[in-house]
Amino acid sequence: MSKAGGDEGGGGSSSETAQQPEGKTSAGKALSKLNAPTVGPSWTKVSCPCCVSERVEPLVLVKLGEKVRPETKRWLVRVIGAPQKDGGATLLAHPGEDASGDLIVVSAPRCTLLKATEELGLCKTYRNKDMEAFSYNDRDHFKDSDNMEVFLTLAERQYIVRYELDGMRAQKDLRIPGLSDSYILPHRANIWRKLVSAGVIVDTFPLHNPTKLRDLSKAWYSGNQLAQPLDSVNEYFGTPVAFYFSFLDFYTWSLLPPAILGLSITYFSGSTSVEDDSAPAVTGHMIQAIFSMLWSTVFMELWKRRSSTLSYRWGTLTLADRFAEPRPGFHGDIGLNPVTGRMEPLFPDWQRDLRMALVSVPVVGLFLGLVVLGMLCFYWGEAQVQQLHKDWDSLLSLTSLYIPSVLHIVYTNMLGNVYRMVAQSLTEYENHREESAFENHLTAKVLVFTFFNNFAVLFHIAFFKQDVPLLRKRLASLLIVSQLVNQVTEVVIPYLVDRFISAPNRAESEDDPQEDKYRNQSTLPVFPGLFSEYIELLVQFGYLSLFSCVYPLTAVLLLINNVTEIRTDAYKICKLFRKPFYAPVANMGVWQIAFEVLSFVSVVSNCWLLLLSPRLQKLCQEGGMSSTNILLSAVLVEHVLILVKVVLAVLIPDEPDWIRKKRERIEYTSMRALREQKPHQES
Repeated sequence: MSKAGGDEGGGGSSSETAQQPEGKTSAGKALSKLNAPTVGPSWTKVSCPCCVSERVEPLVLVKLGEKVRPETKRWLVRVIGAPQKDGGATLLAHPGEDASGDLIVVSAPRCTLLKATEELGLCKTYRNKDMEAFSYNDRDHFKDSDNMEVFLTLAERQYIVRYELDGMRAQKDLRIPGLSDSYILPHRANIWRKLVSAGVIVDTFPLHNPTKLRDLSKAWYSGNQLAQPLDSVNEYFGTPVAFYFSFLDFYTWSLLPPAILGLSITYFSGSTSVEDDSAPAVTGHMIQAIFSMLWSTVFMELWKRRSSTLSYRWGTLTLADRFAEPRPGFHGDIGLNPVTGRMEPLFPDWQRDLRMALVSVPVVGLFLGLVVLGMLCFYWGEAQVQQLHKDWDSLLSLTSLYIPSVLHIVYTNMLGNVYRMVAQSLTEYENHREESAFENHLTAKVLVFTFFNNFAVLFHIAFFKQDVPLLRKRLASLLIVSQLVNQVTEVVIPYLVDRFISAPNRAESEDDPQEDKYRNQSTLPVFPGLFSEYIELLVQFGYLSLFSCVYPLTAVLLLINNVTEIRTDAYKICKLFRKPFYAPVANMGVWQIAFEVLSFVSVVSNCWLLLLSPRLQKLCQEGGMSSTNILLSAVLVEHVLILVKVVLAVLIPDEPDWIRKKRERIEYTSMRALREQKPHQES
């Protein structure tokens, strides 16, 4: 096979072009055979005999720009099917209805999928029925390795296609057929990224499988079942989505103990009104505060055990740490990487640090300043309505007491949405090489702002104003208004847009051409990702673990919201958006650390909130304790509770003993296989 782009006129050898029968077949009929039991006449050929299959599974759709010329499309189809050593992706491509169409359907042969499985470090079921790190050289001993639709999940197969497309790099300076002579792909340039920037490729997304999606919908949100089909979610959408819904499910049912406790405290204290100016009973206050601290610790430790079990079951327990290719968005001067020895874009660290110091930090500081400005406006509005209620003392003035809180909540939500877009642009501007570094810096920016934006007012009310009734009223407003706003913006609005605007344009029947059905999927909006979903859960967890002792019904409201959240989120990802790409992951990543940090901060928060109890302060004063002694006692209790949290974390291992043994077994087997490979390589 000649190198990709070597024949720029659009021709090529038979191994590079679509398979053709003896008689000339129209391209329009070719696409109707995408799901046929035999290989369609327009799929590119495979050079490996073991990759020949009776059926080619369409996995990914590539949408081209309107002005892309036929020779450009033919060249791109050849590049996708070319070997990696020639700058291709070693995939299967179907040109669609004809050479002038704007769609390319992509699939993957067996060997490409298996090699990528090893490179990603996925674990699969071995012949002894244990999970082992997959090895391409030992592929025949892995269960179902001859059937890719069983061996790999649909999400894994589709991600591997995207992974291979993103990894294509020009092996020499190339001119793209159909584009101006001035547009040259330089040596080692990322082909896919350059084609996107040139407008040749306008979209790439994984295709839905209607049968599997229908079965998943019935088992997930259409019926009355309480349990989630997490294995099916992992098979269809990938481990990141499955981990999110598993965490949401685990967190929701873990709210039952604090919800029952909160209802009991509210019932026996007789204080159900958020306008009640009396502080909570000392006993209930203390029980709720201490319980929140211990509950958050036990919850996170038990989740880590569940997470490791799921990671083993889904084959991501020991994902490979590797020197990956630069992420598609990374750019710089082409040079020799001193670590990998590959020619690739290089970008100096000092320049990235300079961008973060001179641009990112000031912009983040500006938004934190806007948070403070909003907080000051909230206090001003609060003072105004308090004075109004004092003067009028009517039902209308009583209702107006909540207006500043509602307006401030809307302001913080709008500011948070704008900031997330700004944070994305800032992180892109910083130009991180690895995808993991990009995600970590983006998440760090959003977490700092989210913590400040959502909790700054509550901390100020609690520890500076020391106003328990105002804190209780503010927390109640946040819990009610925020949940309503989130449900409306995340589900109701997308549903209405889809139902009355988008869906009528996507009407289809079973007799419609397959290409029209694929094209309909491209009209769906892009899935916004799990970022906002995790932020919502993190803020919830903060309200519960940090401040629930002043409003015991916090867990009750969160439980009611999350029971519906599971179904609405499932409906949203299945029906309202395109199917997303997701790389395999071993856990929740940086989000798990964020939840653990909040769990630790809850000790400090609840200890100081205990001091706000009027009856506790009165007891200390009656006992002759000075303000200094009260403060020292609070610090002592705080340290004792931190010690208890540490002891609990040590006593509850992060992973079950059988998972630990399985992981060590996988690591040992991988190390032994590596030692056995070295003599063969040296010989």
